Amino acid sequence: MGYAVQLIRSLVFIGQMYLAMLVLAVAFAPLVLVHRDYALTACHAYCRYVRWSAAWMVGLRAEVRGKVPDRPVLVAAKHQSFFDIILIFGVLPRPRFIMKKQLVWAPLLGWYALKVGCVPVDRGKRGHAIRQMLERVADGAEVPGQLIIYPQGTRVAPGAHLPYKVGTAVLYQELGQDCVPVATNVGVFWPRHGFYRKPGVAVVEFLDPIPAGRPPRAFLAELEEVIEARSDALMAEAGFAPGAREERT
Repeated sequence: MGYAVQLIRSLVFIGQMYLAMLVLAVAFAPLVLVHRDYALTACHAYCRYVRWSAAWMVGLRAEVRGKVPDRPVLVAAKHQSFFDIILIFGVLPRPRFIMKKQLVWAPLLGWYALKVGCVPVDRGKRGHAIRQMLERVADGAEVPGQLIIYPQGTRVAPGAHLPYKVGTAVLYQELGQDCVPVATNVGVFWPRHGFYRKPGVAVVEFLDPIPAGRPPRAFLAELEEVIEARSDALMAEAGFAPGAREERT
């Protein structure tokens, strides 16, 4: 009975979460037309709402640990579910993502993404897009912020392993900025697939920055080591025992 009740609560939570996204997007649209900064205000408000509603509707509380960067840096994060996006984006002052160019055409979502400064890229043209972004920042046309990337390129289930992609090291070189790794255990409570939301404390943790200028291969190895080790510790803290890692292809 307990599982069934929690599943129903999870379904209600998910439904109202996406409804709230639509309501906020429409409500803030006139303000965003006046000034693009209202897009960031709307997105931050939505992140706070999801955290609040998850806590009382499904018993999933959130905790952000470590020093949240307030300067221009590259943020390289473990990605397990939509909830880590909410937690990371919600606490960074000027967050932006690298996104597929096709998402620009998604109703409302693409428009808001451009307004907050996300970088749409074609496959194979990431370096060009990043250079354009840096030029806009230097010219004063773009506010500097924190660029978020997921080194494994997709959501990865707890206990599974997916190699860290070299694109993160290329981006690290292009930006010439420190990189702040982020570990998480959110996948223990909010899986990448399915509707069930488990009660508990989901954590994202900002780790010590990796200084700019490291050799790409050494940087990527260090990034993977610190994120994976700390994420494993956070998952163990949440009661998850990963055992041997699963290889994904």
